[in-house]
Amino acid sequence: MAIEVGTKMEGKVTGITHFGAFVDLTGGVTGLVHISEVADSYVKDIHEHLKVGDMVTVKVINVDPNGKIGLSIRQAVDKPPEQQQQSFQRGPRGGGDRGGRPFKGGGGGGRASFDDKLSRFLKDSEERISSLKKSTESKRGGRGGRRS
Repeated sequence: MAIEVGTKMEGKVTGITHFGAFVDLTGGVTGLVHISEVADSYVKDIHEHLKVGDMVTVKVINVDPNGKIGLSIRQAVDKPPEQQQQSFQRGPRGGGDRGGRPFKGGGGGGRASFDDKLSRFLKDSEERISSLKKSTESKRGGRGGRRS
């Protein structure tokens, strides 16, 4: 059976690394599931999702001219139509800010605009810098602390 992009297949996890998992497909062919293609949510530790010997359904997402095969577990899972539409509208990370976590900003409960985020960042930065300066000045003896 020829391996083509878009094909869904069954495979067995044969190895796990910090960047993904190797899956043995039919005919002794091995492909890689990158850690970003294991689940819809952020995967910090791949061992929480997969173990060597697990049988998984994968989708072929690319075949390199050198023979390397890119696989995806999350794209192999069929989602109901309403979930597909929501994930398309919110983007690949699931909405919010900071890698899929919901944005916890002050304000009217809606999403904060870029200008709001930028002004909040600048305010926080200025506060941190001023407290850092106060801390270092007190350790030096105030106002530059000239040595004699």
